[in-house]
Amino acid sequence: MIKLLKNKSMMIKNKVLSWLTIIIFSVILVGCNDSIESTQAFNSEAKPPIPNVENIAEVAPPSLISQLNENFAQNQPQVKILSPQNNETLNTNNVSVSLQVKGLDIFKNEELKMGPHLHFFVDDQPYQAIYTTEDSIQLKDLSPGTHTIRVFASRPWHESFKNEGAYAQTTFHVFTPTEDNNPSPDLPLLTYSRPQGVYSAEPIMLDFYLTNAPLHVVANENPDDDIADWRIRVTINGESFLLDTWQPIYLTGFNKGQNWVKLEFIDDNGNVIKNAFNSTVRVIDFQPKVKDTLAKLVTNKISLTKAKAITFKDYPVTQEEEVIPEETEEIIVEDTTIEEIPMEEITPQEVEVKETTTIPEETSIIENTTPEEVTAIENNPEEVKAEEVIPENFSVIEEK
Repeated sequence: MIKLLKNKSMMIKNKVLSWLTIIIFSVILVGCNDSIESTQAFNSEAKPPIPNVENIAEVAPPSLISQLNENFAQNQPQVKILSPQNNETLNTNNVSVSLQVKGLDIFKNEELKMGPHLHFFVDDQPYQAIYTTEDSIQLKDLSPGTHTIRVFASRPWHESFKNEGAYAQTTFHVFTPTEDNNPSPDLPLLTYSRPQGVYSAEPIMLDFYLTNAPLHVVANENPDDDIADWRIRVTINGESFLLDTWQPIYLTGFNKGQNWVKLEFIDDNGNVIKNAFNSTVRVIDFQPKVKDTLAKLVTNKISLTKAKAITFKDYPVTQEEEVIPEETEEIIVEDTTIEEIPMEEITPQEVEVKETTTIPEETSIIENTTPEEVTAIENNPEEVKAEEVIPENFSVIEEK
């Protein structure tokens, strides 16, 4: 009996310990989940703590750009760097770069100054837009050591294509290899793309390219696998938020003039993943008075018909096809009286009409006349005419 009680007591203790273990493990999992879970909502509670976002706000993509994007639904561009070869050592600091792109016509519309193109990066420098691959790109006076070229296909409004093969990369050496500008091919890599340069309208698109990075949902699917989780930390003018999806977003709230934007590729603990280019800062200029084609696209100030010219090479656009004026200005018409119109605004034709206006012969204007006087005037028209004619320099002296 005592032995039975002891066994029962041991069973109860084991159950209690099991339940405690489950509870503690659950708490730990929840705590870990809170520390690595990220969303696209602003004011994220992710750790390490980040400042609350007060000025920057995410908005829906411009409707005109969403419509134009449908024209690229079937495109799967394939980009290659033909030269220099990966890991090639060159005995010159003047390097010729040859590119190839298939599955996408790249061009620049002469009127709108936009079109599908390539984003071409040398090391951590801002990209160049490449609109033709017929001519090679000449890199002059490169410093000795290692350099990396990154290229990907882009839509006219600078949004990257993210399909397999749309990105190409090569690392080469000028005279000798060095540790600089030499990203590891086995680690996740961030390529900062937009925003860049000068903007004249909001919203402003933020876009980047990821290499060797699994989808966030895949990284979180099984906590026991070796797939590392990642997030992109965005900081704009000191305000930070997190992204865990690979897609462009449109933002408002930029200051007039210079703004700084920082993108960081971070792990589940909030630390920057140690690889070249995974922490990049750019300064952009926001000048609302300048009106370029990109500004017209994001503010819907250009017709869809005309805007299609930046999506199709040699797309014909006639004057009649333009529906929405390229620039619309609000005109306020005020009520004005004749006294408010300046004399200089009257045309010569109007002056001539005023001078030649006469009263018909049959019409007479008689004021302050009694009926008897009217009858007398009608019976003696000659007397009236005589009275009406007054010679020049003749003065009438009233009898007193």
